[in-house]
Amino acid sequence: MSPTPKALERLIQELTNLPGFGPKSAERLAYYFLKQPAEIIENLVDSLRQAKKVVITCVECQRFAEESPCLICKDKRRDASILCVVAESHNIPIIEKTHAFAGKYHVLHGTLSALEGVTPEKLKVKELVARLQKNGVKEVVLALNPDLDGETTALYLAKLIKPLNIKVTKLARGLPVGADLEYADEVTLESAINERREV
Repeated sequence: MSPTPKALERLIQELTNLPGFGPKSAERLAYYFLKQPAEIIENLVDSLRQAKKVVITCVECQRFAEESPCLICKDKRRDASILCVVAESHNIPIIEKTHAFAGKYHVLHGTLSALEGVTPEKLKVKELVARLQKNGVKEVVLALNPDLDGETTALYLAKLIKPLNIKVTKLARGLPVGADLEYADEVTLESAINERREV
């Protein structure tokens, strides 16, 4: 018979479904939650419910937003001829902080990964191609992490986009190989955007 209460075992099991959480880190987080006042846990659960209820996917750029089309997609001041492709929604605020990009975005919701079974069908690639075929886009900036999955995705997208007579660029190598965009400082990221090169 397990010395761990069943409810706690279930919580640990659920936490292992979160990205980056193995059994040990899930167990640590579960015990941390149990030590917190009930009010903090209720606030956390309430904020999760609220986010799930209110946050939707923008019909144009596929990013998480509270309205569709989102504020960036509706902004007439932005250059619709340049589209920046990112892996995840949380990459957009990082790029926006640099004030170096004034175009629009497209979120893939991940990158290709043979190890994790992520194929083009599981990403928002079809939606990207549909946008490119109708929107008068002249340049696509591939702002993906400079790791194996990011590079594989960039090469795949470049092959897909080039026949549409659209210029394809990617961020300059101011970003270290294997790094995540979310950890890049604004100056490095701004330099990478400004010095992007054609794929």
